[in-house]
Amino acid sequence: QVQLVESGGGLVQAGGSLRLSCAASASSFRFNTMAWYRQAPGKQRVLVAVISSGGTTNYGDSVQGRFTISRDNTKNTVYLQMSSLKPEDTAVYYCYVNGLWGIARVPRNFWGSGTQVTVSA
Repeated sequence: QVQLVESGGGLVQAGGSLRLSCAASASSFRFNTMAWYRQAPGKQRVLVAVISSGGTTNYGDSVQGRFTISRDNTKNTVYLQMSSLKPEDTAVYYCYVNGLWGIARVPRNFWGSGTQVTVSA
């Protein structure tokens, strides 16, 4: 099993910054893609940013240029640096990982429980 522990959420004023972290603990799991999604009240969960095992990144249009995703493969941790935050960034942010499980390399994916980010005007 893979456990994801998210931290770093909170309340911040518009224009401020926050850094989210997601530490993954696992055995016999080869991590591939790591990502952050978010879900605002009454809306669907959407991709914020994704990073491959090789470090290739992609971002949602609404956060391009403001957010930066990174990972530390030695710690199985993914980060999301959020800057120039806007009230519309308010949401629950979820960590997501996928990879290969065990000797048989079974594809699996896992979600964190989410961390609240609230941006006040």
